Amino acid sequence: MPPSASAIDFFQLFVPDNVLKNMVVQTNMYAKKFQERFGSDGAWAEVTLTEMKAFLGYMISTSISHCESVLSIWSGGGGGFYSNRSLALVMSQARFEKILKYFHVVAFRSSQTTHGLYKVQPFLDSLQNGFDSAFRPSQTQVLHEPLIDEDPVFIATCTERELRKRKKRKFSLWVRQCSSTGFIIQIYVHLKEGGGPDGLDALKNKPQLHSVVARSLCRNAAGKNYIIFTGPSITSLTLFEELEKQEIYCCGLLSPRKSDCTGLPPSMLSNPATPPARGQHRIKMKGNMSLICWYNKGPFRFLTNAYSPVQQGVIIKRKTGEIPCPLAVEAFAAHLSYICKYDDKYSKYFISHKPNKTWQQVFWFAISIAINNAYILYKMSDAYHVKRYSRAQFGERLVRELLGLEEASPAH
Repeated sequence: MPPSASAIDFFQLFVPDNVLKNMVVQTNMYAKKFQERFGSDGAWAEVTLTEMKAFLGYMISTSISHCESVLSIWSGGGGGFYSNRSLALVMSQARFEKILKYFHVVAFRSSQTTHGLYKVQPFLDSLQNGFDSAFRPSQTQVLHEPLIDEDPVFIATCTERELRKRKKRKFSLWVRQCSSTGFIIQIYVHLKEGGGPDGLDALKNKPQLHSVVARSLCRNAAGKNYIIFTGPSITSLTLFEELEKQEIYCCGLLSPRKSDCTGLPPSMLSNPATPPARGQHRIKMKGNMSLICWYNKGPFRFLTNAYSPVQQGVIIKRKTGEIPCPLAVEAFAAHLSYICKYDDKYSKYFISHKPNKTWQQVFWFAISIAINNAYILYKMSDAYHVKRYSRAQFGERLVRELLGLEEASPAH
């Protein structure tokens, strides 16, 4: 990307014009079919590419304003939550609501479609291709569920009745994430209800379900010597041995309660009568695989084939200073800590609009992830040294460019 690249240039690495044009076509097709069935809508005119960009811009603006309703842009005499009339003047509220009513990524189900996410899957596939093309991840990555729960500010101001009215999400979102930059490399959406082609709903056993999720998230990672960090619900000897055959190495926190412990020595899963001193550890090895039981204030178990158990590391605590540990423990703590800090910072910029339809919820979460990824690429580019936008400024700039209020400015 040149130093003059703007926010929309980075965003369109993942959501290019051809994808937006398809949304225009699908939305117009859906509107036509809807009106054939339920009666014509005199106020409707076919949506254009310019309007679709503005529509996305309005939705994305809720990620910066943290405003529950996108319609507040037009409230208060058009001042909206930016106290900026220019946003509200690009499109009328009535026109925005019409586009929202008919908005579709896939208008109709094909005869071969059985997947519950058919209305958004082509967009997710296109997004994945964009992620793959634009970014080369570091060797170390994390599999986890990112923070996508309700805005805590909104929850704090909600009454119990309002909270009960809000529907529970019908899907879980899992990611493979670069632990050096925070870039989300791959997304996996699991529907909690309804059948799926992979038969996930038949899997009531959580570790079994999560290992299926892990396999899916690692399907493009073979042969690259990646090191994948996992939480207790994913960590298992069977999965790690399977991934090792594909030259994917793992380091996972293990819990006798939450993990699939099949094939692991029971002596390492039970706690000794007398707790060992802080910083001490026990190790059992089988081939390249090590099961480490390290003691801090309690026992912490790790399964790994990515680090030699004899390599020493250290955990630094502010109050107690350095605590010795195997290198695998230090690495796990460092990479997970980075991802937690990233999540805390960037989950604030998820689109606040909360539709009822599951496919729309997935779509707006995916758009939010695309913008965060776009910002990471921006920070890694020459363009960052020209303007040095914060994440909030980058989002505001993207909104204004999508609404056509600002052109990409050349570098000075």
